[in-house]
Amino acid sequence: MAGTLRIILGDQLSPGIAALSDLDPAQDVVLMAEVQAECTYVPHHAKKLVLVLSAMRHFARALQARGVRVDYIRLDDPQNTQSLRGEMLRAVRRHAPARVVATECGEWRLAEDMRHWQQVLAEQAGGQEVEIRDDTRFFCRIQDFIAWARGRTTLRMEFFYRDMRRRTGLLMEGSEPAGGKWNFDAENRKALPKTVRAPAIPAFPPDLITRDVMALVDSRFPNHVGSVEGFCFPVTGAQARRALADFVAHRLPAFGDWQDAMKTGEPVLFHALISTSLNLGLLDPWEICQAAEAAWRDGHAKLNAVEGFIRQILGWREYVRGLYWLHMPDYATKNALTATRKLPDFYWTGKTRMNCLHQAITDTIENAYAHHIQRLMITGNFALLAGLDPDEVDEWYMAVYADAYEWVEMPNTRGMALFADGGVVGSKPYAASGAYINRMSDYCKACVYDVKDAVGEDACPFNFLYWDFFARHEKRLGGNIRLAMPLKTLSRMDATKLQAMRKNASAFLAADAINPTQS
Repeated sequence: MAGTLRIILGDQLSPGIAALSDLDPAQDVVLMAEVQAECTYVPHHAKKLVLVLSAMRHFARALQARGVRVDYIRLDDPQNTQSLRGEMLRAVRRHAPARVVATECGEWRLAEDMRHWQQVLAEQAGGQEVEIRDDTRFFCRIQDFIAWARGRTTLRMEFFYRDMRRRTGLLMEGSEPAGGKWNFDAENRKALPKTVRAPAIPAFPPDLITRDVMALVDSRFPNHVGSVEGFCFPVTGAQARRALADFVAHRLPAFGDWQDAMKTGEPVLFHALISTSLNLGLLDPWEICQAAEAAWRDGHAKLNAVEGFIRQILGWREYVRGLYWLHMPDYATKNALTATRKLPDFYWTGKTRMNCLHQAITDTIENAYAHHIQRLMITGNFALLAGLDPDEVDEWYMAVYADAYEWVEMPNTRGMALFADGGVVGSKPYAASGAYINRMSDYCKACVYDVKDAVGEDACPFNFLYWDFFARHEKRLGGNIRLAMPLKTLSRMDATKLQAMRKNASAFLAADAINPTQS
């Protein structure tokens, strides 16, 4: 062969990916491999497995249509070694390339393995050079984020986001932010009126390729969370762009006002539902942000909606990726609040009397999706208040969401939701009582617990768990200025009432309903 073996991973399905930038179809081969190791390092949701494998097969077919030679290894190939290293090595032996080119991956465990590929080839093949290129699909290179972080005592997203706005020119008017403010978040916290109805989201019925993958996943991973039934995610770039256009046309104008709202039977509301496509590489962050900005400049969407949306991509997404690579591998061991409680079974089943958790988890199990407030302020908030083990919570979030990859999941979970990193991501624990959930959702109206009570059998667990959390961590969190109000309230609280709430919390957390089933 004497050309280049170019490796494309399952979340690198972008025609402009760095590994393909100088591809020579006459000499080069692209390797794509479905492997058991990547399907099972956590019990990925059945719909996520369908999404990734189907999108990989569609991407391979698109490359082949351009005349590119693709060496595609299917999961059920009897010769499959079921690891990326094994398939890389087999492909090198088959094709005898002059070199191997890949794009940096999104997870530390795989990056560590890829760092050894050069040595593996020297020992077991022809000693080919391995080149691992920067992933240019992000606004900010990892090296650039590390340089930005150097010398700073705190790494607040807001300041990084402002720098990214200046660097890209998005939502800028000369040197000043559009509308005279960098952040319109204060306008984006409205409760959803009863009369507001969210528009239908586009669905993409499975084609023959996807149906074949669905059958494969159904037979090979019967014990994974969720079901393949009802799969409707985009699996090609063309489908993903249709989904983006639909969001911009129909949901972006209302996104800002109600991005924090939650409603029974409405898992998407006005959210984009494009994170699955973005994190796979079917969409580019530039095209997403430019489409949203154009909607504002054309007068189709208000600035608070567009700024809030762009901040999630240009700001938050880039920021958590930078923090992940800056702090790994130690970040994966952080447990600042010494949380050790086992993950309750209901996280995997949705069977709990707490209606908010039942709704958010049921949506998740059914759709492999829940929007960011369900993740942060329902499932994440409970995990924080109950002191659930960050390792187990990390695994759950990685397993159940179709858009979850460790670089984006871990800082959101271990950092933002659990405060396990001690304040690297968030400046305070995002703890909330039932009052917040009641204000931002209709969940409490159909719950057996009374959101107005904090003591007694009918009291909302989020209420007594909230005050138990602050009582447990009063000394640890005492110096946090952003927690001055709840800690001051705690210090003035009637001792008998606090004792009763802490007794409620202890009994609730010890009950069979909260503890995992013993096997």
